[in-house]
Amino acid sequence: MKQKYDVVIVGAGPAGLSAAVNVQARGKSALVVGSDMRFSPLYKAERIDNHVGMAGLNGAAYLQTMTAHAVQSGAELVTGRVLNMMPMGSGFYLSVSNDVVQAGAVVLAGGVVRSAKLPGEAELLGKGVSYCATCDGMLYRGKTVAVLGYSADAPEEANHLQRIGCEVLYFPKHPPMGLDEGMFSAPLKAPVIVGEEVVTAVKNDGVTYPVSAVFVHRLAVAPTDLLPELAVEGGYIQVNRQMETNIPGVYAAGDCTGAPLQISKAVGEGLIAGQAAADFAGKQEM
Repeated sequence: MKQKYDVVIVGAGPAGLSAAVNVQARGKSALVVGSDMRFSPLYKAERIDNHVGMAGLNGAAYLQTMTAHAVQSGAELVTGRVLNMMPMGSGFYLSVSNDVVQAGAVVLAGGVVRSAKLPGEAELLGKGVSYCATCDGMLYRGKTVAVLGYSADAPEEANHLQRIGCEVLYFPKHPPMGLDEGMFSAPLKAPVIVGEEVVTAVKNDGVTYPVSAVFVHRLAVAPTDLLPELAVEGGYIQVNRQMETNIPGVYAAGDCTGAPLQISKAVGEGLIAGQAAADFAGKQEM
């Protein structure tokens, strides 16, 4: 993975892959960051009949075909999550798992984030609640922290925290793989984040554990957690006909922009967003 791209695309579904192909067609570089396709609801679809020209394909074959097209176009695909995003000058800096990359423009195409906030999560975000161990872990060196692991890369994040000197309490949704030895681990059950001004504890399965921070690792981070000033309505990102959001240089496409939640719409919006983002990035170079 390089350190700089013209456009970074958050989401590796139909909208994101369509955007990537069209960024590359404009002669710009695209990085697509998304989860393993096997975690996509579309991957499990037995048959696709509502996208013209693709009748009869199952979801797995469809995603494999689209992914191959994006790769052939020259786009770079990374399995992981964007954990943090910061506008900086004429571009953006994004934390992608354990790396930081720079982009001239961003396309949000992560679909609908279906998981609800945990009790205490929204109120204590930035006050001990974090989505990025690489970004914030050093703030809690020598302290006890909790990792709530919903995603496949959560053990890696927990290991990172332990290696930099945190005492880690790991609560996985599924049996962890690749967890370093000596780390406390207990199944994740009905978690509650506790604190008033800052995080003071996490409750799990009715037991209270004093901690200084809670790192929540889901398959995807909600767009408004990445960009709090992003305009949304009814849970969907607001865009215009060019798929522009209210933040210059940030575009959105697919299910995250609202109904109909259909493949054809996602692919079309991805095309527009990809072209517009590539053009925006090109102007930043002038």
